[in-house]
Amino acid sequence: MVTSIVRYAAAAVSDVGSKRPTNEDSFGCSVERGVYVVCDGMGGAAAGEIASSQAVDEVMRRLTTRAKVTPLEEAIAEAIRAANEKIHSRSMQDLQLTGMGTTLVGLMTEKRRVLVFNVGDSRCYRLRNLGPGQSKLEQISQDHSLVEEQVRLGRLTHEEALRSPMRNVITRALGTQESVEPDLFECEAEPGDLFLLCSDGLTGELTDPLIESMLAVDLPLADLCARLVDAANKAGGHDNITCLLVRAES
Repeated sequence: MVTSIVRYAAAAVSDVGSKRPTNEDSFGCSVERGVYVVCDGMGGAAAGEIASSQAVDEVMRRLTTRAKVTPLEEAIAEAIRAANEKIHSRSMQDLQLTGMGTTLVGLMTEKRRVLVFNVGDSRCYRLRNLGPGQSKLEQISQDHSLVEEQVRLGRLTHEEALRSPMRNVITRALGTQESVEPDLFECEAEPGDLFLLCSDGLTGELTDPLIESMLAVDLPLADLCARLVDAANKAGGHDNITCLLVRAES
């Protein structure tokens, strides 16, 4: 018999990193409504910061106030559409913001049901306990990036993708086009599952096996976030770093 999940807990840390002058990442979190979002903005001047914060604000506002009768999938699609339209419209009205956009990865919970959605290369992972001293980290989202699409087509290996000069080229983002479609993944949470939402400032510095080993330590979620960010900074900190952790609890 599977133990029922009665609640979730969450914590997040966002850091400018060691090389960038400003933080263009944004995040939103509502444990009460089961909505969690991380965005990584892009664009000149303050455009990236504007794009990511607008995306978080719009998606959080719509998903935390959705009518209970609205299916989660419909609510997510509408929130993404509205955020994309808002960012794209503003970029068309202000020449200084032309071309701004943002990645987005989000998670919604409804009891044991978990929906993960993403646009771009910000990621969602799940760490699952497999028994005493054993756990497994799995990437749930799929990167919308040039090299990852080449990997999925069998044209690049994962090792070649990590070394590719094109590894930062994303193929889908919020706000850069008139419309965009998110990917949506559904899974069932088990008590103890730990979900990580993060920008590529983390995954660009730390390998999946290292992230897995760091998350497998029994520490408060806020401490785990801080340890991940600190490790990414020590590994170079070339980009803004955001980690948001969500744990399913019985």
